[in-house]
Amino acid sequence: MDLKPNHNSPVLADSVPVNKSRLGLSSNLVPYSASATGYSSGMYLTIPRRKPSKLDDVRASGWLDAMQSSSPPRKKLNKDFSFDSELDEAESAYRNWVMKYPSAFTSFEQITTYAKGKKIALFLDYDGTLSPIVDNPDRAFMSSAMRTAVRNVAKHFPTAIISGRCRDKGKEVILFQPASEFLPMIDEVFRSLVVSTNDIKGAKVENNKFCVSVHYRLVDEEFWPTIAEIVHDILKGYPKLKLTHGRKVLEIRPVIDWNKGKAVEFLLESLGLNNRDDVLPIYVGDDKTDEDAFKVLREGNRGYGILVSSIPKETNALYSLKDPSEVKEFLKSLVKWKKTAAI
Repeated sequence: MDLKPNHNSPVLADSVPVNKSRLGLSSNLVPYSASATGYSSGMYLTIPRRKPSKLDDVRASGWLDAMQSSSPPRKKLNKDFSFDSELDEAESAYRNWVMKYPSAFTSFEQITTYAKGKKIALFLDYDGTLSPIVDNPDRAFMSSAMRTAVRNVAKHFPTAIISGRCRDKGKEVILFQPASEFLPMIDEVFRSLVVSTNDIKGAKVENNKFCVSVHYRLVDEEFWPTIAEIVHDILKGYPKLKLTHGRKVLEIRPVIDWNKGKAVEFLLESLGLNNRDDVLPIYVGDDKTDEDAFKVLREGNRGYGILVSSIPKETNALYSLKDPSEVKEFLKSLVKWKKTAAI
């Protein structure tokens, strides 16, 4: 995307988003298969002791539970094509959640009132924020309407896209790459994972330059333990790498002190906007990796975090938007407000 803002608006490749693993194991993810049993001549029942397996290690680490919790099941229709009571409960839960994390639309006047006399600095996640979550990550593109909205908002406010995606082509500016020394190691892991997951239907391994993503969105759930075993086994040989969880994706990243919160602080400093009372940073994101950015802005009332979600989640954000279409409208509203305020 070729943005031509009036400001020097960088797009920062977030090399190491926050490590937010949700650990703990749910045993019902893997059916229990008892070891073979037999009777001795004295009719005593004996159950041989089973040796620990790689899957036991995965269970102990809680990866499977984290994979399940980061991949909520889709709601289904009943046979008569009506939504079941769970959907009604979900809608009720969402309405209650929005009372705690109000819509950035209904709170727009409050946001812009606080922004009067201040320079808004806008930070945007990509997947799930500017583009919809799709089964194939290679097809996560911004719509032309969203592209226009981002281009227009960047004409009026310093704007940065903070993403874990690789951006080795195009006109984006990558200001800081703290994980450069890990590149050979990450390439090795990528190649190993490609080979090891080759026979698993639907598995996709993506090299994001500073991290490796193992997508299991299209993998049958019965094979998720296999995916977890493979990643666990390979990571044991790389103590300088760690695992984080996203939406039906396992991500392998360097163990360094870098996340989206630090990315926001770095960008504010680079743009000369840090520690200023006349600057209002706003960060819009949808995933666990965005929580550190929300937290940075919440501390000391520095700015506003806006979580993009259609389901209730605990978050460090102050406001919410339901989906990328609402993000687009929010960006358009900011532009309209800015133009009106200038008259």
